[in-house]
Amino acid sequence: MRVLAAMSGGVDSAVAAARAVEAGYDVTGVHLALSKNAQTHRTGARGCCTIEDSHDARRAADVLGIPFYIWDMADRFHEDVIDDFVAEYAAGRTPNPCLRCNEKIKFAAVLDRAIALGFDAVVTGHYAQIIDGKLARSVDLGKDQSYVLAVLTQEQIDKSMFPLGDSTKEQVRAEAAERGLSVAQKPDSHDICFIADGDTQKFLRERIGSVPGDIVDGSTGQVLGQHEGAFAYTIGQRKGLALTRPAADGRPRYVLSITPVNNTVTVGPAEALEVSTVEGARPIGTFPAGPLEGLVQMRAHGKAVPAVVEVADGVLTAQLRQPERGIAPGQAIVVYQGDIVLGSATITSAR
Repeated sequence: MRVLAAMSGGVDSAVAAARAVEAGYDVTGVHLALSKNAQTHRTGARGCCTIEDSHDARRAADVLGIPFYIWDMADRFHEDVIDDFVAEYAAGRTPNPCLRCNEKIKFAAVLDRAIALGFDAVVTGHYAQIIDGKLARSVDLGKDQSYVLAVLTQEQIDKSMFPLGDSTKEQVRAEAAERGLSVAQKPDSHDICFIADGDTQKFLRERIGSVPGDIVDGSTGQVLGQHEGAFAYTIGQRKGLALTRPAADGRPRYVLSITPVNNTVTVGPAEALEVSTVEGARPIGTFPAGPLEGLVQMRAHGKAVPAVVEVADGVLTAQLRQPERGIAPGQAIVVYQGDIVLGSATITSAR
């Protein structure tokens, strides 16, 4: 069986490739060049796809004794991930670029090219499992990435391999050291990979520009202050509001909504963030007819909560058993039964 191992230059993808080799697969490594102007070095744990990362991936492939190639996907990544990220913020939504990258790049563009070249599957270092053909959580819940993989179709899952799903991060690092892989202690990438300095507001301001508008009280409609761009805010945000007028009761305010039409950011008390019904568009997955009892996760690092879920007429509706706060349009809602992923949708509204 011929498999293509996506090698980012990190420890996870290197060990995933190593396990595929050890399992007897015919493995070829590929590094995705996603940046049009790749930096020479990473800045600690920030950023990815640097020249250093490509060298680390090549060295790992050499240790494993597998062929290695670099695929230039910078234009596709810029269009499908970065441009989408900016457009979503400009529209008042809060996107998850890792989800979009998995959907559009790693398991669409890469998988499609791999199959066209005669490979049977793609191997990645994601922490997730495939159980009886279904996507499932990793045993390491602290590193579980099933949420950002829930955009995959069943056809894509059938041609994917996640060798690390039965291991913890500590076990993976120890194994990398035993195998003589130089990336064994390389820091994990954090934050948004294409914003190396971690300053998301600066990144967006350079692309959208400063667009001043009002910050208003959700109860009274009173203007409390000004902002330089609604893209700098997300639902549930508390810090950085820079309000000069404190609430009458002295309690902190949170972002309740963002309205691009009039460029308004609405704020209010924490309890005003509570929602019981969440709707999502573009449902992906296999859902039974009628309502189902399950768990839903609505943030990459959020907890899964009980809900009654139904998909009808292209809309996923989740009735939460207990109200939740800070649910932002643009994020994914992922439906689980136990550890098994049933599917996902993109949140369009919460009330």
